[in-house]
Amino acid sequence: MSRFAVGIELDGAGYHPAAWRRSRDEPAGLLSARTLQARVSAAENAGFTLATFDDSILPPGLGPAGRIDAPTRASFVAATTSTLGLVPAVATTYAEPFHTASALATLDYSSRGRAGWLATVDPGAAAAWGREPRTGGLEVRREQRDSIEVARRLWDSWEDDAVIRDWGSGRFLDRDRLHYIDFEGETFSVKGPSIVPRPPQGQVVVFADSATLLADESARGTAFSESGTTSFGSADVVLVSGADVDAAISAADRVAGDALVFVDLEVVLDTPDHSAADRLAGLESHAAREPRGRLHFSGPPGDLVSLLTRLSRHVDGVRLHPAVIDEDLPVLARSVLPPLFRAGTAHRPVPGATLRANLGLARPANRYAEEQL
Repeated sequence: MSRFAVGIELDGAGYHPAAWRRSRDEPAGLLSARTLQARVSAAENAGFTLATFDDSILPPGLGPAGRIDAPTRASFVAATTSTLGLVPAVATTYAEPFHTASALATLDYSSRGRAGWLATVDPGAAAAWGREPRTGGLEVRREQRDSIEVARRLWDSWEDDAVIRDWGSGRFLDRDRLHYIDFEGETFSVKGPSIVPRPPQGQVVVFADSATLLADESARGTAFSESGTTSFGSADVVLVSGADVDAAISAADRVAGDALVFVDLEVVLDTPDHSAADRLAGLESHAAREPRGRLHFSGPPGDLVSLLTRLSRHVDGVRLHPAVIDEDLPVLARSVLPPLFRAGTAHRPVPGATLRANLGLARPANRYAEEQL
């Protein structure tokens, strides 16, 4: 692996449902701009490659109920950050892909090419949208597949040089370089073109969970190659996990093609005042940890450095889920990332570079421009 990226999830107070009890802020403060800005700044200063912002139209199951939508949070911090990739979760279920593609392209402009998209599914949100429930998992995942395809086509519907800005002649747009996408899917159709010019990255970086993609591909019977690996053509970054390290590595080995592979990893770290075990026990006394199938680490920072070093030999990156952001993020910044940087295992993102560049992904060619050659 030539690069190893380290991302962090910054939604709420932490992955543990009782994390809000140990937050520096009152529950209402979790929704404040000050708290969001402070955490994002801390993550960027620590040297994280990217931050994700989980989301759902439904409120969290436990703890303080409510959140500001992820694209809004990412857009708010776009102008005050310079290196951190910003990856909001936007569910493909029931949402209009035209609106999703426009919002993410706008985020790519406001962040100067550091936008990503965590494409999730949210089948429980039918009532909130006033829509019919999706009864089959395959239907939900097909909608995800089609939504990603529509977004990609819309991002390409403007060629890079479609905007002219010729003040002398009064021409500002070359209409021949705008394209209808004419998408016909199983549940919707989109004509296009987009209302936002092609994003700075060409294509916003798409993240998706392997469990969701595998369920769709295996049901269609088209994913598995003779080597036993699986192709994920719709995503740039595939998130995998497992009950233990070997299971996570095995899941990563099944991903074939050009997609990068990240491991989702929950972390509870020793702090100067409390051991990870004591911290976790205190959280569990209020509410049990929700099993999400992610790899889990609990212990001293040095052991986490060793684990990440091992993973770096097999995958392209990790996304860390702190148990309590206010307690674990400072330890990550002080005792985990610096040893990884000194060893050359991971690298700080380059100022002025796009998220694609920091992940080692090429800027894709425009599919419609290629058709004219």
